[in-house]
Amino acid sequence: MEIEPDVTSTSISSGGSGNGRGSSPSLGGGNNTGTLHSTIPASVRLSTPSSAEKSYNDLEAWLSKLSMGTPLAESEVKILCDMARETLLNESNVQPVPAPVTVCGDIHGQWHDLMELFRIGGSAPDTNYLFMGDYVDRGYYSVETVTMLVCLKVRYPDRVFILRGNHESRQITQVYGFYDECVRKYGSANVWKLFTDLFDYFPLTAVVEHSIFCLHGGLSPSIDTLDHVRQLDRVQEVPHEGPMCDLLWSDPDDRSGWGISPRGAGFTFGVDISQQFNERNGLSLVARAHQLVMDGYNWSHEQAVVTIFSAPNYCYRCGNQAAIMEVDESLNKTFLQFDPAPRRGEPHLGRKTPEYFL
Repeated sequence: MEIEPDVTSTSISSGGSGNGRGSSPSLGGGNNTGTLHSTIPASVRLSTPSSAEKSYNDLEAWLSKLSMGTPLAESEVKILCDMARETLLNESNVQPVPAPVTVCGDIHGQWHDLMELFRIGGSAPDTNYLFMGDYVDRGYYSVETVTMLVCLKVRYPDRVFILRGNHESRQITQVYGFYDECVRKYGSANVWKLFTDLFDYFPLTAVVEHSIFCLHGGLSPSIDTLDHVRQLDRVQEVPHEGPMCDLLWSDPDDRSGWGISPRGAGFTFGVDISQQFNERNGLSLVARAHQLVMDGYNWSHEQAVVTIFSAPNYCYRCGNQAAIMEVDESLNKTFLQFDPAPRRGEPHLGRKTPEYFL
Protein backbone atom coordinates (compact mmCIF):
# COMPACT_ATOMS: atom_id res chain seq x y z
CA MET A 1 0.00 0.00 0.00
CA GLU A 2 1.46 3.37 -0.98
CA ILE A 3 1.98 5.71 1.96
CA GLU A 4 2.44 9.44 1.57
CA PRO A 5 5.79 10.86 2.80
CA ASP A 6 4.41 12.41 6.02
CA VAL A 7 2.66 9.21 7.04
CA THR A 8 4.09 6.31 9.01
CA SER A 9 2.47 3.00 9.81
CA THR A 10 3.11 1.03 12.99
CA SER A 11 1.74 -2.39 13.91
CA ILE A 12 1.35 -2.92 17.64
CA SER A 13 0.33 -6.01 19.58
CA SER A 14 1.30 -4.87 23.07
CA GLY A 15 1.66 -1.55 24.90
CA GLY A 16 2.27 1.65 23.06
CA SER A 17 1.62 5.33 23.05
CA GLY A 18 0.34 7.72 20.48
CA ASN A 19 0.67 11.30 19.43
CA GLY A 20 -2.80 12.96 19.63
CA ARG A 21 -2.07 14.17 23.13
CA GLY A 22 -1.00 17.22 25.00
CA SER A 23 -2.79 20.49 25.54
CA SER A 24 -5.33 21.66 23.05
CA PRO A 25 -7.25 24.91 22.71
CA SER A 26 -10.71 25.01 24.20
CA LEU A 27 -13.54 25.03 21.68
CA GLY A 28 -15.93 27.13 23.71
CA GLY A 29 -18.42 25.93 26.27
CA GLY A 30 -15.55 23.92 27.72
CA ASN A 31 -15.60 21.97 30.94
CA ASN A 32 -12.72 22.97 33.18
CA THR A 33 -13.90 21.16 36.27
CA GLY A 34 -10.78 18.98 36.31
CA THR A 35 -8.51 22.02 36.69
CA LEU A 36 -10.92 23.75 39.06
CA HIS A 37 -11.15 20.80 41.41
CA SER A 38 -7.41 20.28 41.44
CA THR A 39 -6.97 23.80 42.91
CA ILE A 40 -9.62 23.55 45.65
CA PRO A 41 -8.56 21.83 48.90
CA ALA A 42 -10.42 18.60 49.57
CA SER A 43 -11.73 19.88 52.90
CA VAL A 44 -13.35 22.87 51.20
CA ARG A 45 -14.81 20.72 48.43
CA LEU A 46 -16.37 18.32 50.93
CA SER A 47 -17.92 21.10 53.00
CA THR A 48 -19.32 23.06 50.05
CA PRO A 49 -20.68 20.55 47.52
CA SER A 50 -22.10 21.98 44.32
CA SER A 51 -24.10 20.67 41.41
CA ALA A 52 -20.99 20.84 39.22
CA GLU A 53 -18.95 18.89 41.76
CA LYS A 54 -21.64 16.24 42.09
CA SER A 55 -21.70 15.82 38.31
CA TYR A 56 -17.91 15.55 38.30
CA ASN A 57 -17.96 12.92 41.04
CA ASP A 58 -20.74 11.00 39.28
CA LEU A 59 -18.81 10.94 36.01
CA GLU A 60 -15.63 9.76 37.70
CA ALA A 61 -17.52 6.99 39.49
CA TRP A 62 -19.28 5.94 36.27
CA LEU A 63 -16.03 5.86 34.31
CA SER A 64 -14.50 3.70 37.02
CA LYS A 65 -17.40 1.24 36.77
CA LEU A 66 -17.33 1.22 32.99
CA SER A 67 -13.58 0.66 32.87
CA MET A 68 -14.26 -2.62 34.69
CA GLY A 69 -16.92 -3.58 32.16
CA THR A 70 -19.81 -2.95 34.56
CA PRO A 71 -22.87 -1.33 32.96
CA LEU A 72 -24.46 1.69 34.63
CA ALA A 73 -27.84 1.43 36.26
CA GLU A 74 -30.80 2.62 34.18
CA SER A 75 -31.23 5.66 36.44
CA GLU A 76 -27.57 6.57 35.89
CA VAL A 77 -27.91 6.18 32.11
CA LYS A 78 -30.82 8.63 32.16
CA ILE A 79 -28.81 11.25 34.05
CA LEU A 80 -25.81 10.70 31.74
CA CYS A 81 -27.92 11.08 28.58
CA ASP A 82 -29.46 14.31 29.92
CA MET A 83 -25.95 15.68 30.56
CA ALA A 84 -24.73 14.54 27.16
CA ARG A 85 -27.62 16.18 25.36
CA GLU A 86 -26.67 19.55 26.86
CA THR A 87 -23.05 19.05 25.82
CA LEU A 88 -23.87 17.96 22.25
CA LEU A 89 -26.30 20.83 21.70
CA ASN A 90 -23.26 23.13 21.76
CA GLU A 91 -21.63 21.33 18.84
CA SER A 92 -21.94 21.98 15.13
CA ASN A 93 -22.90 19.66 12.28
CA VAL A 94 -19.29 20.28 11.19
CA GLN A 95 -17.57 20.24 14.56
CA PRO A 96 -14.13 21.93 14.68
CA VAL A 97 -11.51 19.65 16.26
CA PRO A 98 -7.99 20.79 17.19
CA ALA A 99 -4.83 18.79 16.59
CA PRO A 100 -3.23 16.71 17.98
CA VAL A 101 -6.03 14.14 17.87
CA THR A 102 -6.39 10.41 17.34
CA VAL A 103 -9.09 9.50 14.80
CA CYS A 104 -10.94 6.19 15.22
CA GLY A 105 -13.35 4.17 13.08
CA ASP A 106 -16.08 1.62 13.87
CA ILE A 107 -16.12 -0.03 17.32
CA HIS A 108 -19.38 -2.05 17.08
CA GLY A 109 -19.82 -3.09 20.67
CA GLN A 110 -16.38 -4.72 20.98
CA TRP A 111 -15.70 -3.30 24.44
CA HIS A 112 -12.54 -5.33 25.14
CA ASP A 113 -11.06 -4.02 21.90
CA LEU A 114 -12.03 -0.45 22.83
CA MET A 115 -10.02 -0.91 26.03
CA GLU A 116 -7.14 -2.21 23.90
CA LEU A 117 -7.48 0.89 21.70
CA PHE A 118 -7.09 3.13 24.77
CA ARG A 119 -4.15 1.06 25.99
CA ILE A 120 -2.37 1.53 22.67
CA GLY A 121 -3.46 5.07 21.81
CA GLY A 122 -3.40 6.47 25.35
CA SER A 123 -6.13 7.30 27.84
CA ALA A 124 -8.35 10.37 27.64
CA PRO A 125 -7.69 13.17 28.42
CA ASP A 126 -3.97 12.54 27.86
CA THR A 127 -4.89 11.67 24.28
CA ASN A 128 -7.52 13.64 22.36
CA TYR A 129 -9.95 11.39 20.46
CA LEU A 130 -12.34 11.70 17.55
CA PHE A 131 -14.62 8.68 17.02
CA MET A 132 -16.44 8.48 13.67
CA GLY A 133 -19.51 6.46 14.64
CA ASP A 134 -20.86 2.91 14.82
CA TYR A 135 -20.38 2.28 18.52
CA VAL A 136 -23.20 -0.25 18.79
CA ASP A 137 -24.53 -3.45 17.15
CA ARG A 138 -22.85 -6.74 16.18
CA GLY A 139 -20.51 -6.96 19.20
CA TYR A 140 -21.74 -8.30 22.55
CA TYR A 141 -20.98 -5.17 24.60
CA SER A 142 -22.72 -2.29 22.84
CA VAL A 143 -24.17 -1.02 26.14
CA GLU A 144 -20.78 -0.76 27.83
CA THR A 145 -19.12 0.65 24.71
CA VAL A 146 -21.53 3.47 23.96
CA THR A 147 -21.95 4.34 27.64
CA MET A 148 -18.18 4.63 28.05
CA LEU A 149 -17.77 6.89 25.02
CA VAL A 150 -20.70 9.14 25.97
CA CYS A 151 -19.37 9.37 29.51
CA LEU A 152 -15.92 10.37 28.24
CA LYS A 153 -17.54 12.97 25.98
CA VAL A 154 -19.36 14.58 28.89
CA ARG A 155 -16.33 14.41 31.20
CA TYR A 156 -13.87 15.78 28.61
CA PRO A 157 -15.99 17.73 26.10
CA ASP A 158 -13.03 19.53 24.49
CA ARG A 159 -10.87 16.41 24.21
CA VAL A 160 -13.25 13.64 23.14
CA PHE A 161 -15.50 13.98 20.08
CA ILE A 162 -18.12 11.46 18.96
CA LEU A 163 -19.83 11.54 15.56
CA ARG A 164 -22.95 9.70 14.42
CA GLY A 165 -22.70 6.52 12.38
CA ASN A 166 -25.39 4.78 10.38
CA HIS A 167 -25.86 2.32 13.27
CA GLU A 168 -26.69 5.15 15.67
CA SER A 169 -30.33 4.92 14.61
CA ARG A 170 -33.54 3.40 15.89
CA GLN A 171 -34.26 1.23 12.87
CA ILE A 172 -30.79 -0.30 12.45
CA THR A 173 -30.30 -1.04 16.15
CA GLN A 174 -33.54 -3.03 16.28
CA VAL A 175 -32.10 -5.44 13.71
CA TYR A 176 -28.38 -5.72 14.48
CA GLY A 177 -28.22 -6.27 18.22
CA PHE A 178 -28.29 -3.13 20.38
CA TYR A 179 -32.02 -3.26 21.07
CA ASP A 180 -31.90 -6.94 22.06
CA GLU A 181 -28.84 -6.36 24.24
CA CYS A 182 -30.53 -3.52 26.14
CA VAL A 183 -33.61 -5.66 26.79
CA ARG A 184 -31.43 -8.58 27.90
CA LYS A 185 -29.29 -6.50 30.28
CA TYR A 186 -31.93 -4.13 31.67
CA GLY A 187 -35.17 -6.07 31.32
CA SER A 188 -36.80 -3.41 29.14
CA ALA A 189 -36.12 -1.17 26.14
CA ASN A 190 -35.84 2.00 28.26
CA VAL A 191 -32.06 2.30 27.96
CA TRP A 192 -32.25 1.65 24.21
CA LYS A 193 -34.71 4.54 23.93
CA LEU A 194 -32.54 6.85 26.03
CA PHE A 195 -29.53 6.26 23.81
CA THR A 196 -31.34 6.30 20.46
CA ASP A 197 -32.97 9.59 21.42
CA LEU A 198 -29.51 10.91 22.29
CA PHE A 199 -28.05 9.74 18.96
CA ASP A 200 -30.16 12.41 17.23
CA TYR A 201 -27.89 15.05 18.78
CA PHE A 202 -24.54 13.56 17.72
CA PRO A 203 -22.66 15.77 15.22
CA LEU A 204 -22.63 14.46 11.66
CA THR A 205 -19.08 15.46 10.73
CA ALA A 206 -15.95 17.16 12.05
CA VAL A 207 -12.99 19.05 10.58
CA VAL A 208 -9.52 18.74 12.08
CA GLU A 209 -7.70 22.08 11.82
CA HIS A 210 -9.74 23.16 8.77
CA SER A 211 -7.98 20.44 6.78
CA ILE A 212 -9.19 16.86 7.46
CA PHE A 213 -12.92 16.27 6.94
CA CYS A 214 -14.06 13.40 9.18
CA LEU A 215 -17.37 11.56 8.94
CA HIS A 216 -18.75 8.06 9.15
CA GLY A 217 -19.77 7.29 5.58
CA GLY A 218 -18.98 9.55 2.66
CA LEU A 219 -19.95 12.34 0.33
CA SER A 220 -23.35 13.28 -1.08
CA PRO A 221 -24.47 14.59 -4.49
CA SER A 222 -26.62 17.04 -2.51
CA ILE A 223 -23.65 18.58 -0.70
CA ASP A 224 -20.99 20.73 -2.37
CA THR A 225 -19.66 22.68 0.61
CA LEU A 226 -19.26 22.35 4.36
CA ASP A 227 -21.79 25.15 4.74
CA HIS A 228 -24.38 22.85 3.19
CA VAL A 229 -23.66 20.34 5.97
CA ARG A 230 -23.92 23.07 8.62
CA GLN A 231 -27.41 23.95 7.38
CA LEU A 232 -28.84 20.43 7.89
CA ASP A 233 -31.28 19.72 10.72
CA ARG A 234 -29.55 16.77 12.35
CA VAL A 235 -31.89 16.27 15.31
CA GLN A 236 -33.91 13.45 13.78
CA GLU A 237 -33.79 9.76 12.98
CA VAL A 238 -31.43 9.03 10.09
CA PRO A 239 -33.55 9.45 6.93
CA HIS A 240 -33.75 6.74 4.27
CA GLU A 241 -32.39 9.15 1.64
CA GLY A 242 -31.05 12.65 1.23
CA PRO A 243 -27.86 14.43 2.32
CA MET A 244 -27.89 13.36 5.98
CA CYS A 245 -28.38 9.74 4.96
CA ASP A 246 -25.56 9.99 2.42
CA LEU A 247 -23.05 11.33 4.95
CA LEU A 248 -23.59 8.23 7.09
CA TRP A 249 -23.95 5.59 4.33
CA SER A 250 -21.89 6.45 1.21
CA ASP A 251 -18.66 4.70 0.16
CA PRO A 252 -15.70 5.56 -2.10
CA ASP A 253 -15.49 3.54 -5.30
CA ASP A 254 -12.96 2.81 -8.05
CA ARG A 255 -15.41 4.09 -10.66
CA SER A 256 -15.65 7.82 -11.37
CA GLY A 257 -18.71 9.89 -10.61
CA TRP A 258 -21.70 8.91 -8.52
CA GLY A 259 -23.08 5.37 -8.42
CA ILE A 260 -25.90 3.40 -6.83
CA SER A 261 -24.79 1.94 -3.51
CA PRO A 262 -25.17 -1.84 -3.02
CA ARG A 263 -26.07 -1.08 0.60
CA GLY A 264 -29.44 0.29 -0.46
CA ALA A 265 -28.71 3.72 1.05
CA GLY A 266 -26.25 6.46 0.18
CA PHE A 267 -24.12 6.49 -2.98
CA THR A 268 -20.73 5.41 -4.24
CA PHE A 269 -18.40 8.24 -5.27
CA GLY A 270 -15.28 8.27 -7.41
CA VAL A 271 -11.88 9.91 -7.20
CA ASP A 272 -13.10 12.86 -9.26
CA ILE A 273 -15.83 13.58 -6.70
CA SER A 274 -13.41 13.38 -3.74
CA GLN A 275 -10.81 15.62 -5.32
CA GLN A 276 -13.38 18.22 -6.37
CA PHE A 277 -14.90 18.27 -2.88
CA ASN A 278 -11.51 18.68 -1.19
CA GLU A 279 -10.42 21.44 -3.56
CA ARG A 280 -13.71 23.32 -3.26
CA ASN A 281 -13.56 23.28 0.55
CA GLY A 282 -9.82 23.79 1.07
CA LEU A 283 -9.38 20.29 2.53
CA SER A 284 -6.41 17.94 2.32
CA LEU A 285 -8.20 14.68 3.15
CA VAL A 286 -11.52 12.95 3.78
CA ALA A 287 -11.21 10.51 6.71
CA ARG A 288 -14.08 8.08 7.12
CA ALA A 289 -15.02 4.70 8.62
CA HIS A 290 -18.00 2.48 7.69
CA GLN A 291 -16.16 -0.23 5.71
CA LEU A 292 -14.25 -3.28 6.89
CA VAL A 293 -10.63 -3.04 5.68
CA MET A 294 -8.34 -5.93 6.55
CA ASP A 295 -5.33 -3.81 7.58
CA GLY A 296 -7.45 -1.46 9.71
CA TYR A 297 -6.91 1.44 7.31
CA ASN A 298 -6.87 1.89 3.56
CA TRP A 299 -5.96 4.78 1.27
CA SER A 300 -8.08 5.40 -1.82
CA HIS A 301 -8.74 8.04 -4.46
CA GLU A 302 -5.05 8.91 -4.84
CA GLN A 303 -4.87 9.56 -1.08
CA ALA A 304 -7.77 12.01 -1.11
CA VAL A 305 -9.68 9.54 1.12
CA VAL A 306 -8.65 7.23 3.96
CA THR A 307 -10.87 4.57 5.55
CA ILE A 308 -10.25 3.72 9.21
CA PHE A 309 -11.76 0.66 10.90
CA SER A 310 -11.13 0.15 14.62
CA ALA A 311 -12.88 -3.16 15.38
CA PRO A 312 -10.29 -5.99 15.14
CA ASN A 313 -11.54 -9.45 14.14
CA TYR A 314 -14.88 -7.81 13.31
CA CYS A 315 -17.90 -9.82 14.43
CA TYR A 316 -15.35 -12.07 16.19
CA ARG A 317 -14.70 -13.89 12.91
CA CYS A 318 -13.39 -11.62 10.12
CA GLY A 319 -9.70 -11.86 11.04
CA ASN A 320 -8.91 -8.21 10.29
CA GLN A 321 -6.56 -5.89 12.11
CA ALA A 322 -7.86 -2.61 13.50
CA ALA A 323 -6.23 0.81 13.23
CA ILE A 324 -6.36 4.34 14.57
CA MET A 325 -4.90 7.45 12.92
CA GLU A 326 -2.84 9.84 15.02
CA VAL A 327 -2.69 13.40 13.68
CA ASP A 328 -0.04 15.65 15.20
CA GLU A 329 0.08 19.45 15.39
CA SER A 330 1.63 19.60 11.90
CA LEU A 331 -1.10 17.29 10.53
CA ASN A 332 1.36 14.43 9.99
CA LYS A 333 -0.43 11.11 10.21
CA THR A 334 0.65 7.91 11.95
CA PHE A 335 -1.39 4.72 11.80
CA LEU A 336 -1.30 2.34 14.75
CA GLN A 337 -2.60 -1.14 13.97
CA PHE A 338 -3.70 -3.59 16.65
CA ASP A 339 -5.11 -7.08 17.09
CA PRO A 340 -8.05 -8.25 19.22
CA ALA A 341 -7.77 -8.09 23.00
CA PRO A 342 -8.26 -11.24 25.08
CA ARG A 343 -11.84 -11.35 26.34
CA ARG A 344 -14.10 -13.26 28.63
CA GLY A 345 -16.46 -15.96 27.41
CA GLU A 346 -19.21 -14.40 25.34
CA PRO A 347 -22.90 -14.75 26.23
CA HIS A 348 -25.02 -17.06 24.14
CA LEU A 349 -27.18 -15.17 21.66
CA GLY A 350 -30.52 -16.74 20.95
CA ARG A 351 -30.88 -14.91 17.65
CA LYS A 352 -28.36 -14.88 14.82
CA THR A 353 -27.20 -11.44 13.79
CA PRO A 354 -28.08 -10.75 10.13
CA GLU A 355 -25.19 -10.69 7.70
CA TYR A 356 -25.83 -7.22 6.20
CA PHE A 357 -23.05 -5.66 4.10
CA LEU A 358 -19.83 -5.97 6.08
